[in-house]
Amino acid sequence: MSTKLTTLAEAVRTLVRDGDQVVLGAGLEQAIPFAAAHEIIRQGKRNLTSVAPISDMVGDMLIGAGCIAKVVGAWMGNVSAGLGHNYRRAVEQGLPHPIAIEDYSNFTLALALWAGAYGAPYVPVRTILGSDIMASNPKILKAEDPYTKTPIALIPPLRPDVAFLSVQRAAANGDSHVWGNLGVMQEAGMAAERVILLADQIVASEVIASDPNRVIVPGFRVAAVVHTPCGQHPSPLAGHWKRDGDFFTDYHRLSREPESFQAWLKEWVFEPGSPEGYLAKLGRRVEALRIREQALSVPANYGAS
Repeated sequence: MSTKLTTLAEAVRTLVRDGDQVVLGAGLEQAIPFAAAHEIIRQGKRNLTSVAPISDMVGDMLIGAGCIAKVVGAWMGNVSAGLGHNYRRAVEQGLPHPIAIEDYSNFTLALALWAGAYGAPYVPVRTILGSDIMASNPKILKAEDPYTKTPIALIPPLRPDVAFLSVQRAAANGDSHVWGNLGVMQEAGMAAERVILLADQIVASEVIASDPNRVIVPGFRVAAVVHTPCGQHPSPLAGHWKRDGDFFTDYHRLSREPESFQAWLKEWVFEPGSPEGYLAKLGRRVEALRIREQALSVPANYGAS
């Protein structure tokens, strides 16, 4: 069996290109692949488009590091504290450089990824009719429902170049298990041209095959698998890691000014140098975040005879 296992540095170097449209944080508030954002920053990727369905502070730090040229999404910030300071500076002051905004609601962004995943030319929806989004995003068209003759909005498909997905466990062939709040992980993974998995655990393919319903993106759609224990920190990962609320709060405070944000980048991104260095810097904090409670699901019988 061929292996797709690689290092995070190699995956980012070979699979993320300047100018790419990238999804990070498709699990909404859980399973955000922060380790991938750190590596993108370290490698100095530029002119990226961030597809941001509640990406928490991961998109904000990429903006502050100068990696992002455009945001496609509804919101960019820190769920624990509010709108991201780097995002605000880029929009209002053009610092570190101006960024473009392609506005969606969270729901219509999810529909756009769904359309990309299923090859649909558009998705009809009524929820944003009359909103400012119709005026700010010329890609969303107004049309007439051919059945009811009432107005509808047409959401175009999103087909990102790269999707980073954090999962609880994966096999070397790219099959994986993920559970908890999935957000739009499946839609993002199936819509993207290249999928990179950040796996908390690497397991035998037989483990994944034992529960196929937890596989949201089949292995043949996956370009690379990276073993990154706690690679979603400070976001949570169901059954594995708790949310590090203090880390989010500290980031929001330190990103308020460009100088203190640069100091934060140096301390938490550049000096650690790798996912392993980041874990070492977290030290005892890691064990305090590990979920120890057992709340197991009831086994499912897949027997057929």
